[in-house]
Amino acid sequence: MIDHTGVGVSDIERSKAFYRAALAPLGYRVIMEWQQHAGLGVPPKPDFWIGAGTPSKPPLHVCFRAESRQQVDLFYAAALLAGGRDNGPPGLRPHYHANYYGAFVLDPDGHNIEAVCHAPA
Repeated sequence: MIDHTGVGVSDIERSKAFYRAALAPLGYRVIMEWQQHAGLGVPPKPDFWIGAGTPSKPPLHVCFRAESRQQVDLFYAAALLAGGRDNGPPGLRPHYHANYYGAFVLDPDGHNIEAVCHAPA
């Protein structure tokens, strides 16, 4: 089990605003801030960190679990409003499995950020 993960971002304030908005439908909040880092998660513990630096090349793929398909839809809409770029709209991805419902956006640094729900409709 992974305890936490993180990505480097070129502009911490821009990325913090993006992730705060994009992940809010999944219950995520900025929980901790330390120097040029922000830890987001579902309270009480951050499990996703962003830190000022050089973004990974190639960009990373990070997927967040959603409890419902509606949360996936809300994540996608919020991420686009926050400046994310479409990388795959909400929908079923039956090539993964019959109930794989996901959405993909590119964050400000090009990281592929996904929300997925594995539950049936």
